[in-house]
Amino acid sequence: MPLVSVIMPYYKKIDFVKNSINSVLNQSFQNFELILIYDDTNLADLEIIENEFKNNSKLKIIKNNKNFGAGISRNIGISKSSGEIIAFIDSDDFWLQQKLEKQLNFMNLNNLDFIFCNYKKKISEKKTITIISSKNKFDYNDLVKSCDIGLSTVLIRKKIIEDQLFPNLKTKEDYVAWLKILKKGFCAYNLNETLVIWNSVKNSLSSNFFQKILDGFRVYYKYEKFSFFKSVFCLLVLSLNSIKKKV
Repeated sequence: MPLVSVIMPYYKKIDFVKNSINSVLNQSFQNFELILIYDDTNLADLEIIENEFKNNSKLKIIKNNKNFGAGISRNIGISKSSGEIIAFIDSDDFWLQQKLEKQLNFMNLNNLDFIFCNYKKKISEKKTITIISSKNKFDYNDLVKSCDIGLSTVLIRKKIIEDQLFPNLKTKEDYVAWLKILKKGFCAYNLNETLVIWNSVKNSLSSNFFQKILDGFRVYYKYEKFSFFKSVFCLLVLSLNSIKKKV
């Protein structure tokens, strides 16, 4: 099996990051490197992370000289990676133990370049919903209408990734990245298993409704170059499909 480079940007998630890191380090598949991009000018959390994992050679830490945001940090991580396959995990998410093993088997058995899986979204200690993809295969036109791809579920062969994959957006930067790849003719394939837990952190950027609406419009209008009215229409369709997955 080829080396997998796991990219994890970090910014002020100290209550979650230890579990996130351990969920990667404890994978049943062990041929990986974990690249954590520390994106905070306050170094207090960095010291905690370094002390906790100082004896683990699989964890590599890159310290940004200023706060770039998650998207740019992921680009930095990709540029420093050595693996043939790139995986992503946010620093407040959690992988089940066989996540990499099952996905790599699926990817290699079917000779795929871009895969993802289902995930559980943890709303609170008492409420969790399972996000199941509506399709087993997404092309560009499918993805424009509905983004079923959770970032922390993704594996991509590095050979199909271009430089600066992620844009400088506060949210939806992963959506732009997936559209960019599929626009080149690739497809994303779903392994229909739930292998990731996404923590929906209160007050996080991804939980900010108005920020997501604004960035969603930017995805279509700025990055996909759609007209104003087509951008609004696509945003409406995307929002409705997102609601369907949660009810």
